[in-house]
Amino acid sequence: MGELRFDGRVVIITGAGAGLGRTYALLFGSRGAKVVVNDLGGGRHGEGKSSKAADDVVAEIKRNGGIAVADYNSVVEGEKIIKTALDNFGRVDVLVNNAGILRDKSFPRISNVDWDLIQDVHLKGSFKTTQAAFTLFKKQGYGRIIMTTSNSGLYGNFGQANYSAAKLGLVGLANTIAIEGAKYNIHCNCIAPTAASRLTEDILPPDIFNELKPEFIAPVVAYLCHESCQENGSVIESGAGWAGKCHLIRSNGALLRSNMVDAVTIEKVRDSWSKIINMENGQHFNKPSDATMALVSALESIREGVKNDVNDDDVNVCDYTEKDLILYALGVGASLANESDLRFLYENDENFSPLPTYFVCPALTAMFMSKNSAATAIPGKEVSLEKILHGEQYLEILGDMKPSGRLTTKVEVAEVLDKGSGALIVSNIDSYDEAGNLIVRNQVASFAIGAGNFGGPRTGSKLVACVSKPTGSPDMVLTYKTTVDQAALYRLSGDFNPLHIDPKLAALGGFEKPILHGLCSLGVSVRLILAAYADSDVSLFKAVKVRFTKPVVPGQTLKVHMWRKGNRIIFETLVSETNATVISGAYVDLKSVKLSSVQANKTAAMALLSDAVFEMIQSRVKEQPEKAKSVNAVFLFNITKDGKQVKQWTMDLKNASIHEGTPTSGKPQTTLTISDSDFIELATGKLNPQTAFMKGKLKVAGNIMLAQKLGPLLKSDAKL
Repeated sequence: MGELRFDGRVVIITGAGAGLGRTYALLFGSRGAKVVVNDLGGGRHGEGKSSKAADDVVAEIKRNGGIAVADYNSVVEGEKIIKTALDNFGRVDVLVNNAGILRDKSFPRISNVDWDLIQDVHLKGSFKTTQAAFTLFKKQGYGRIIMTTSNSGLYGNFGQANYSAAKLGLVGLANTIAIEGAKYNIHCNCIAPTAASRLTEDILPPDIFNELKPEFIAPVVAYLCHESCQENGSVIESGAGWAGKCHLIRSNGALLRSNMVDAVTIEKVRDSWSKIINMENGQHFNKPSDATMALVSALESIREGVKNDVNDDDVNVCDYTEKDLILYALGVGASLANESDLRFLYENDENFSPLPTYFVCPALTAMFMSKNSAATAIPGKEVSLEKILHGEQYLEILGDMKPSGRLTTKVEVAEVLDKGSGALIVSNIDSYDEAGNLIVRNQVASFAIGAGNFGGPRTGSKLVACVSKPTGSPDMVLTYKTTVDQAALYRLSGDFNPLHIDPKLAALGGFEKPILHGLCSLGVSVRLILAAYADSDVSLFKAVKVRFTKPVVPGQTLKVHMWRKGNRIIFETLVSETNATVISGAYVDLKSVKLSSVQANKTAAMALLSDAVFEMIQSRVKEQPEKAKSVNAVFLFNITKDGKQVKQWTMDLKNASIHEGTPTSGKPQTTLTISDSDFIELATGKLNPQTAFMKGKLKVAGNIMLAQKLGPLLKSDAKL
């Protein structure tokens, strides 16, 4: 098939002044390669420096008719070695990392110097030189790399802990370079030579030393570096005219549990140990993903065990992706207007993560699809779905919330309570990941209207309890104005009940308009709490419990009152426009609290004293809408605190509407800017409007004359 040559190729060999490196250089030079002979010229323990070793090899190559240059740089400055090749030959095609030293000592006697020198020359030196060459190889679409490992690295050897660690480290380095370089036609392999060299000349017996000639190994290395060789990511052991491939194998192992809820115990490991270590029919994997897939395949029997353990109707399998998480986040009001919300809306954000309340969605779907549901839970009765109200919700995160995956969800009715006018059904809904780990625990308390008096117990013990609201003012109040399309968007996350979008069906249910999903209000509330007390870090979330009390109409403003009690945030959610409580008895448990400042002009804003005045004005406008409309103007109030704008309120007196935020349509005719404390002084009559204006405490833009009509509205007798 002809002689294998390297004409036109540029080959760099480190540590090429003697032994294996010298033999490699001479062989490549004799086959037409232009050779860079690198050698620092030190001793085998890393001491000293000399140019003679490299110069002698270069001279020998030239005497034989070849082309070569010397390089005297340390391999830890590998970019200088590559520069030598470029300066002399304009390119690099092959890199053989061969440089090495020994500093053998028993493990307890290895000093920091002994350790660091070995790692620098063998591992770091190969890394630095290869990294400098890799960029060139990518650009030209070709490269061949050799790492020099050792039997000591593959098998260990007394007195060589430092050397063994570096040499096995090179195998891991080569494996990854082989993977990353494959698509660029860059191949990286390891040679594990057993050869006579300056490192082994006084270690091996003379008769063995004479049989371990470097000339027996050099052809193996040269073939791995030839363009015709397609080997990549391999470890080749060679010596004394023999060569063979080495690789790791893994036993078939043993499953340490029979189903997804079993615990793994020390005793189970002990009892399975003979299977765990049995290497018969072991497997080799070329990359980590292959090993992982084999593990997943082994877990199929666990999934089968789950399927056999429960009825198919009791188990629901749900796949979710980043797209599902982003759609849900939008449905509960996440917005690019809030910098911290990018992590919920952009799959490539470094902190991308699910909002924890997303995991109520697959649970709810599983509950509706299961025969083991609220509709069939009452003895002797089947209740129609329109008679079942979602009363309470509990959610606890027990494992890692992955950005995509498969959840297997099991539904169980924990207890049914007879409340006379109806029945309370408590359902536990557990979700497991692909590996069978319990990730999410939901509990839904449903109230079936008219299904009571069936003779069941009135009280139970399975329902996670709500908590009482603390007395006193909340520590934080955050608001979010829902959009008229909020329910239409949220329903795309899986709750397609037409009550939330069809006006005719809403009317049949006794509602003037389609109402917002209670779970959407839950998601909004938890999102705001995480923003305030966890800096939007969802890893700090542990659990949430709520009771749903009244409906919300899309377009209304949700106002969340929060009280901090250690790592528990007790909260209550109201509708700002009506002051009606829609979520009560609620709390969020955090693993720890990470306080964050809430910025102005975002969906959330801190509670201010002036809020009470605007709510009072809101009530007056509702009582006398015609009087408000007689003003026939739209005012925007910019409320400041500590010199910074923190909230905006709109008085749309054309439409008798007072709401937080900017006008819903058009521009304000008059804009007033005033501090929170000065607004209170103004409303209570302690500060004259003209005086405030003259002193710069009140700034007015637009139609100044219209501002004079606000006097009667701003006067308040309320105790603030």
